[in-house]
Amino acid sequence: MKLISYLYQGQPGWGMVTAESVIPLGSAQYPTLLSALQANVLGQLSASNAAPLPLDVIEFMPVIPQPGQIFCVGHNYEAHRVETARDKTQFPLLFMRVAESQTAHLQPIWQPRESSQLDYEGEIAVVIGKAGRRIREEDAWEHVAGYSAYNDGSVRDWQRHTMQFTAGKNFTGTGAFGPWLVTRGEIADGAELTLETRLNGEVMQHTTTASMIFPIPVLINYISIHYAASR
Repeated sequence: MKLISYLYQGQPGWGMVTAESVIPLGSAQYPTLLSALQANVLGQLSASNAAPLPLDVIEFMPVIPQPGQIFCVGHNYEAHRVETARDKTQFPLLFMRVAESQTAHLQPIWQPRESSQLDYEGEIAVVIGKAGRRIREEDAWEHVAGYSAYNDGSVRDWQRHTMQFTAGKNFTGTGAFGPWLVTRGEIADGAELTLETRLNGEVMQHTTTASMIFPIPVLINYISIHYAASR
C-alpha cells in the first residue's frame, strides 16, 4: 500500500493512494495515520464510505505530520563520510529533527534569511510502526511500518556552528517528507534500495543502501536501546 496524510478543503485526512486518487481511511477511532500505526492496524483497515478524492484536489501533508521522534543518522554512507573528511566511528552519528521543521511533497523548502547555504540532502525514511525497547537486529524488520523519501534540507553554515548538527537541521520548512509511505509488505526486508537526488534534472546523489556504514537493523537496535516508548 501507499499511504498519505493530506488536507482536503482545509480538513486533515489520510488514506490509501491509487493511480489517480486517494481512498480516505480516516475514522473516529483512527483519525490520523499515526494513530493507525500506533494501534498496529494498517493491515486490518477497510475503506470508508467516503468517495475517492482525485490527487489534484488534495494538498499533501508530511507523511506523519506529528511523529513522536525523528532520528537522523549523519554520514552513514562511506562515500559521503570520505567526501566530508569525517573520521570513522564505531557508533552511528545521530541528530534529531523536530516535527515543526517538516514540510510536504510539492511544497517549497524555505531558505532562511539568516543564511545563503541551504543544501539538498536526499535520504530514505524508515517509519517505525511497532514500538519496542532493546530490539534485536534479527527482529528489527518486524518493527518497520514502511519507507518514504526525505529531503533533509540542511542550512550548512548553521550546521557547522558547532560539532552538533541540530541548528542547521531544524529551520522551519526544511525537511520534506513524502509523498507517501510505502508499506513494508511492498518491499522485501533487507532489499537493496536506491537513493537518487536530482537538481533541475541533473543527478546530484546516487547510492544504495548496500553502501550504508550502519544498516537499518543495526540502527533500529542502537536507537531502541536508548529511546523507546516503554521500559
